[in-house]
Amino acid sequence: MIPVRLVSTGKALPSEQLSSEQLDQRLGHAAGHTFKASGVRLRHVAAAAETQSQLAAAALHDALKNASLPASSIDLLISACGVQEQALPSTACFIAEQAGLKPGTPAFDVNASCLSFMAGLRVAAGLLATGGYTRIALVSSDLASRGVDWSEPEASLIFGDGAAAVILEKGGAGQGIRAFKLETYPEGRSYCEIRAGGTRRNPRIGVEPGDFLFRMDGKAVFKLASKLMPSFLSGLMAETGDDLSSIDVVVPHQASHLGMAHAAKRLGIPAEKVVDIYATHGNQVAASIPTALHEAVISGRAKPGTRALLMGTAAGLTIGGLVLDL
Repeated sequence: MIPVRLVSTGKALPSEQLSSEQLDQRLGHAAGHTFKASGVRLRHVAAAAETQSQLAAAALHDALKNASLPASSIDLLISACGVQEQALPSTACFIAEQAGLKPGTPAFDVNASCLSFMAGLRVAAGLLATGGYTRIALVSSDLASRGVDWSEPEASLIFGDGAAAVILEKGGAGQGIRAFKLETYPEGRSYCEIRAGGTRRNPRIGVEPGDFLFRMDGKAVFKLASKLMPSFLSGLMAETGDDLSSIDVVVPHQASHLGMAHAAKRLGIPAEKVVDIYATHGNQVAASIPTALHEAVISGRAKPGTRALLMGTAAGLTIGGLVLDL
């Protein structure tokens, strides 16, 4: 057990909403096409003037308000976004400024694509356990709408923008991370990618406008993840000494409606245990899991004394799972 306590959660959504009916009209599809293809009824999208760090700061303020804590009480900020606000410096420093954290507060990024929040939670728990920090803010924020290619239906219709945050402290008896696993299979590294934005493709080496947009081979992701997930979760639960029946609530990455339904059925997880906000939020990249966790907390499904399973897949191809005793 790595002791960590979930003090509070928060959430923020951008100002604009986009329904599947509106997308049908915008893209020239027949009525009902977008919802049938994506399973998303409504997604939230950022206006041109809204930034990723502003949304992240709003989520952090919500988490602070829910715990009646001042921003000055945060002694470390970890940004866990799937895509950075810009290549340099870290997104964390932009969030710290927008959130009004006191100057000098340490801030850094953790990136594991859609599983960045899960990886950041493990990092934060370790830092709290050593006594180096007292109260850590972990924030995920992504504006997927800025990178979708509308000519690629599979990779454009499922996404939504959003941010979520948690406030963490060292846990007491029976509180913390019971098990954590993260596995990466580079054979799937090209299944989900944005090729530009780093040193591989840029104006000096050569770059095309489409290189800055998200590309996905959903069928390849699904096939590889379906093959690996059962044994992966068996190994994860073996670390707890229990099986999946000990899980009270499952908080999955909201990758797709079909993916979540297939995983729950194949793994024998009752639907009532799964937090599903996909239809009203879409896939929010790294913000997906903490937003679903926030919904589980405020609805009372994730409360002290319960056990939560965070799970999902990410670009890489990476599979992750974390069992958290609340």
